Amino acid sequence: MVSIGYCDGWVSSDEILYMLIPKKVKHRKWHKQAGVSTRKAVRGTKISFGDYALKAMTPGWLSSRQIESARRAMVRFVKRGGKMWIRVFPDKPITVKGAEVGMGKGKGALDHYVAVVRPGAIVFEMSGVTEEQAREAMRLASHKLPVKTKFIVKK
Repeated sequence: MVSIGYCDGWVSSDEILYMLIPKKVKHRKWHKQAGVSTRKAVRGTKISFGDYALKAMTPGWLSSRQIESARRAMVRFVKRGGKMWIRVFPDKPITVKGAEVGMGKGKGALDHYVAVVRPGAIVFEMSGVTEEQAREAMRLASHKLPVKTKFIVKK
């Protein structure tokens, strides 16, 4: 479900094992999109794999570090029990210019990747644990994310 990609050296070697980054990209730097899209998600809105899920209620960007931090919080709480799916993947490159750099001279260097999340998109799914465990694990994970979320159960 999730592929861990190769890194160019802008991340320390111990983080390469857990960072979600694309293995290969067609364009290294993307144009910046105008504003934040508040449209509702069309795909990825139903629980597909597990019994419980964490659904995004507001739009935003999730960095690979935030996704990994939330994943670790959930795994630590359930003590590596059950099964978990990450339903978003950070494939949008974000560039940053250095501090106190003047205008012009081209676009900044690649800094990190983000996943664009729309309201209604499923971020995480979980199964193999009780509803109380899943609810608490998802609550801990939601504190690591910059979007408002909601716990949902498969019907």
